[in-house]
Amino acid sequence: MKRLILMRHAKSDWSASGDDHSRPLNARGMESAPAMGRWLADQGWLPDAVLCSTATRTRQTLDLLDIPMVPTQFERALYLAEADEIIETVRSATGDTLLLLGHNHGIAECAQGLVKEWPDHPRFADFPTCATTLIHFDMSAWSDLRKGTGNCAGFAIPREIIAAE
Repeated sequence: MKRLILMRHAKSDWSASGDDHSRPLNARGMESAPAMGRWLADQGWLPDAVLCSTATRTRQTLDLLDIPMVPTQFERALYLAEADEIIETVRSATGDTLLLLGHNHGIAECAQGLVKEWPDHPRFADFPTCATTLIHFDMSAWSDLRKGTGNCAGFAIPREIIAAE
């Protein structure tokens, strides 16, 4: 069994100067990421490996999740990656529970393409900032990852998690 956590970075600061790759989180993003980290812990879905885009906002999201330190790879290829690029990156992953932090629209299309059935949640289609999907696969190696084979075990967005806390 393999478990994949797909997470879009938290809300970023569009008023910050600099290029898109270096755009940081805003105040809402800094509140959302820790809430999603607590949600992951509550679900029992803490990763044993992480793949993360090299963008500032994905790195900050990862730091704010406050999850235990695990082997982490920062991949430039995940910056604004399309769904197929994300899947190819996952196929070379290690660990049994993998957290992948990326960007839309690729992260949403990846989640939507990997699961057999979409969760009954109105925001799964647009995958807002810091949205997180939990998907488990009946396979022994990430290299066996195929579209439409995952079972969605959960989907959450920060606004709902924060409101429930």
